[in-house]
Amino acid sequence: MSKKIYSLKADFEKNIHLRYSQELNQEQFAVVTEANGPCLVLAGAGSGKTRTLVYRVAYLLENKVPADQILLMTFTNKAAKEMLWRVESLLGFKPKHLWGGTFHHIGNLVLRKYIKKIGFANNYSILDEEDARDLITAIIGKTNYKKNKYFPKASVIKNIISFANNSQKNITQVFTEKFSYLETAILPQIEEIATLYKARKKQHNVLDYDDLLLLWIQLLEEHEDVKKTLSHKFSYILVDEYQDTNRLQAKIIELLSAHHQNILVVGDDAQSIYSFRAADIANILSFPKKFADVKIFKLETNYRSSPEILTLANNSISHNKAQFPKALKPIRQSGQKPIIIPVQNNEQQAQFISQRILELTEEGYSLRDIAILFRADYQALELELELNKKSIPYIKRGGIKFFEQAHLKDIVSFLKIISNPNDDIAWTRILNLQTGIGRVGAQKIISSLPKNNFTVATHAQLTDLPKQLQTSWENFRKTLIHLEKTSPTDLSGLIQIILKNFYELYLQTNYDNANKRIEDVEQLQNFAARYSNLENFLSDISLSENFRTDDTQGTDKNEDYLLLSTIHQAKGLEWPVVFIIHLINGQFPHAKAMEKTEEVEEERRLFYVAITRAKDILYLIYPRILYNQQYGFIFGQISDFVQELDTSLYDTWEIESNQDLFTADDLPIIDYNKNL
Repeated sequence: MSKKIYSLKADFEKNIHLRYSQELNQEQFAVVTEANGPCLVLAGAGSGKTRTLVYRVAYLLENKVPADQILLMTFTNKAAKEMLWRVESLLGFKPKHLWGGTFHHIGNLVLRKYIKKIGFANNYSILDEEDARDLITAIIGKTNYKKNKYFPKASVIKNIISFANNSQKNITQVFTEKFSYLETAILPQIEEIATLYKARKKQHNVLDYDDLLLLWIQLLEEHEDVKKTLSHKFSYILVDEYQDTNRLQAKIIELLSAHHQNILVVGDDAQSIYSFRAADIANILSFPKKFADVKIFKLETNYRSSPEILTLANNSISHNKAQFPKALKPIRQSGQKPIIIPVQNNEQQAQFISQRILELTEEGYSLRDIAILFRADYQALELELELNKKSIPYIKRGGIKFFEQAHLKDIVSFLKIISNPNDDIAWTRILNLQTGIGRVGAQKIISSLPKNNFTVATHAQLTDLPKQLQTSWENFRKTLIHLEKTSPTDLSGLIQIILKNFYELYLQTNYDNANKRIEDVEQLQNFAARYSNLENFLSDISLSENFRTDDTQGTDKNEDYLLLSTIHQAKGLEWPVVFIIHLINGQFPHAKAMEKTEEVEEERRLFYVAITRAKDILYLIYPRILYNQQYGFIFGQISDFVQELDTSLYDTWEIESNQDLFTADDLPIIDYNKNL
């Protein structure tokens, strides 16, 4: 009887192997069937990473591993649900009790059971981001810090605390590295608020998202019985997108796998691009050092891109030193080489792309087949205007359209009251930005203002207002007087005054991404420099408001539209045709990133991610001439990432221009490697 049972089991396992070997390539099959013990799977772009993970889970279940002993951790609820659905579809049944979800989701499940051991009740509440900010605001309100109008808002302080938690750095380190534009004198106050915030959460039995990881680690480190229970329970741990983990998440994985050490992490160091969220590439690079007898698998077969695009991607990423060497291998037939296109300036870049898109649609591509990728939102500014002029519908992923962003609408509102002092909507917007002026106060000021002329309005004393409101108005008038003394044809100068006299400090104390917003305003300033007529400038901006933003929910699936996206937001997606724009030093790679080798390497990984989004056609575009507010027109240096490519791997197109083109001899060149 025992021999018969053994035979049936052997036949069953043989059939599983046969079926899986037919449905997976050799690289994937090896992971699915051999990934016991500590395993690192280096999954290149387009190599079927998710498919491999799904089959691994199914393989374990079919080999009678209990579902409640398998832990599958991903980074988004959507990804977790999709993966579990694919497991169910593959098996033909829904596996009950399988542990699947985000780190925070699993952390919550664990803490609900064991958190009493570290002094919380298990009926704790979880603060969302707004709740957390409200709590910090309440703490600030009970101190004297609120009297300092330049003291950072709760969102900024929350970001400092959160980044410190996830990067496992102290407040001082984070403040120095990421928020050095704030006054050093407030550092002790922020540390005090962080301490009070932690204590208040404990007092009210509430956790924020970071606590779901921090307290999970505390539980495992301080209570050996819990660590032993959980590390014995999870016989198999699988982690997706391991290159995006932060130090907290890596520590959790290390503690959970203490007993079985059946830990399978899947990721691609070449696609680690989220250090600004505290992701640490060292987690994946050091994985083989943390675990003894680690197995390393490589998924290098790419199902997405043409051989020419993959060869270019491999050539680019080979210049990084901190990496696991690998080379994507194509299965598709040969196509056309990537194309590098120098253009005269941003306007010609936009014109060329718009024209080429229309040609591609005539060749049979739909607009949805095409994506335009960029390093930063502002780099699509001229392109958005040109697409609107040519009536090409588009959606911007990862951020609303350039001129629809709040900080840019603020700046434009200042310009609107210069052009039209009777614009009460613009007045309301800019008055509400001022300390001590709320909506009611703004309406009182607007009602009292003589608005027939901007100069007259600027010099209005408004003595009939309440004293506090009058003081706020008088402080604000200082900025208006500077604007009134500047020629309305000097649009760049007007924006500079708004930024330096008031708005830069406003952004720094109100937003955790102040630097990005300031950079947007500076690019708006560069863009405005080409105009000498304020009304024309405002009219062109209004053209950008005729199409929808990036919200694709509820849109007609049959409707055709182009996609504009930052590269960070494009990760994981693919298109037949991809344009990568603004490939010049200082913009891609970003100027600040060129100061440190590790940051340059992350920028190159970002370039690699952009290249590997393309399936059939890849255009790499850079403008030769740029406008810089400090130097005026400058000669743009082609990106180091393009210059280092093997010239045999791409073709070059030259675009005709009706205008005389400056040369490097005519204009200054900024060397970002020396000037920063």
